[in-house]
Amino acid sequence: MTKTLKTEGNFTYAEAGEGQAIIILHGLMGALSNFDSTFDHFSAKGYKVLIPELPLYSLPLLKTNVKNLTKFLHSFITYKKLDKVVLLGNSLGGHIGLYFTKHYPDKVAALVLTGSSGLYENSMGDSYPKRGDRGYVTKKAQDVFYDPSIATEELIDDVYVVINDRNSLIRTLSIAKSAIRHNMANDLPTMQQPTCLIWGKQDKVTPPEVAIDFNKLLPDSDLFWIDKCGHAAMMETPEKFNEILENWLKERNL
Repeated sequence: MTKTLKTEGNFTYAEAGEGQAIIILHGLMGALSNFDSTFDHFSAKGYKVLIPELPLYSLPLLKTNVKNLTKFLHSFITYKKLDKVVLLGNSLGGHIGLYFTKHYPDKVAALVLTGSSGLYENSMGDSYPKRGDRGYVTKKAQDVFYDPSIATEELIDDVYVVINDRNSLIRTLSIAKSAIRHNMANDLPTMQQPTCLIWGKQDKVTPPEVAIDFNKLLPDSDLFWIDKCGHAAMMETPEKFNEILENWLKERNL
């Protein structure tokens, strides 16, 4: 999928399939390829699936926050002439989906959240990324998954590069702080869109109680658990993730 990225104007994205639009929103350290299985599955099942590359490291520093990433998403949806989209987000991507839904509710047909921030996340624990400390990066990458072997050397290398580049590290911390500021707890009860919550029971970043709180606060939400799964269900248990989501979309006539 990532080999077929196209760049048009200010947007770099992957797109395949026809039908109801599903826009996938990746996380802060998440590559577009994390969603390869979801992209391939749903683009072959009667959906138009799009994954825009979020400008995490290219916006001016003062604009590197949830609010302006949401504005970017709105620009992308406008550029693609889409309406009533399904927003599917992991981690920060889920948070952007929620913030977008708050400000542009008429554009959203449904939400799919997996390991979403917006209420609470434990991405850094009590520490910050240490430049040059590969052991720290390895441990943090492994903590994302129930099965630490999912954190391949290639994945660890990608995170290591981000943390060791001053420009991207500053922006990573800016977005993380912005996510804390933009807590969505007071906004969730007003969101009427059907929402599918798919959560790993062993998620250490956004623990199970976060999913329970989302389920309580969102008026029209369904919560599905995946056992032996961490923060990125679409990577760690892709077949189960796709099965749950496909059945839910059918039940909701989406």
